[in-house]
Amino acid sequence: MAIETPAESPVLYEVRDQVALITLNRPSALNALTPEMGNQYVTRLREADADPNVRVAVVTGAGRGFCAGADVALLAQGPEALDAFSIGDNMSALPTLISTLSIPVVAAVNGPAAGVGFVLPLAADVRFASPTATFASMFSRLGLTAEYGCAWLLPRIVGSARASELLLSGRSVSADEALALGLVSSVTDDVVATAIEWANSVAANCSPKSLKAIKAQLLAAQSQTFEEAGAQSLTAMCESFRWPDLLAALAGRAEKRSPHFPPLD
Repeated sequence: MAIETPAESPVLYEVRDQVALITLNRPSALNALTPEMGNQYVTRLREADADPNVRVAVVTGAGRGFCAGADVALLAQGPEALDAFSIGDNMSALPTLISTLSIPVVAAVNGPAAGVGFVLPLAADVRFASPTATFASMFSRLGLTAEYGCAWLLPRIVGSARASELLLSGRSVSADEALALGLVSSVTDDVVATAIEWANSVAANCSPKSLKAIKAQLLAAQSQTFEEAGAQSLTAMCESFRWPDLLAALAGRAEKRSPHFPPLD
């Protein structure tokens, strides 16, 4: 059964066919983020991860923008108002949460992504862009620091030298340049449809237990030597040989159908 939130909610949530679609919903403000939106966004990600019927989440923005950054009205109210962007369990989890979830999260960047709106796709597992998408950290141009862990995230996506140039300059990157830099996997006219197609394929063909394990391996590898990662992978291999998921995959191949993987424990 489909699950949907009220249309006036600042973060829309819909579940269909094992894919959760999370939509930032302030189109008149290019989905500029407020602390309330940030809290709801993290809550929805956690809700998707806890739902056994959801295997992949797709994140996008309503209207012609993805997220134009923090709400400008709040930026002008001074540090006390801005503190809400970094205080609390949800806002503190904003840059790191996705890496700890068991499900993949896909960013469908449908327009401008600036400031915190630039960081949200960086934190996703996979990124797709529309031709009208643009990416800009903007922090150096606003007299701010690199926020929400983007100085850690960006070099791991585009490399240290390119990340330095982008963060120090705060300049805007087009969708085509983002593709050339490896910031996104593809540029397509209907980016949400592309992201959902990818998500549906993963949901239909990939083991939830494998997805969770591989995400954990990717995160752990950031602080491991190759030898440590290799040794850990051998232990994990032996464990996965005994999962019911392998038998489910082989049965699906033999019967020429999608595998019937068991849900996560």
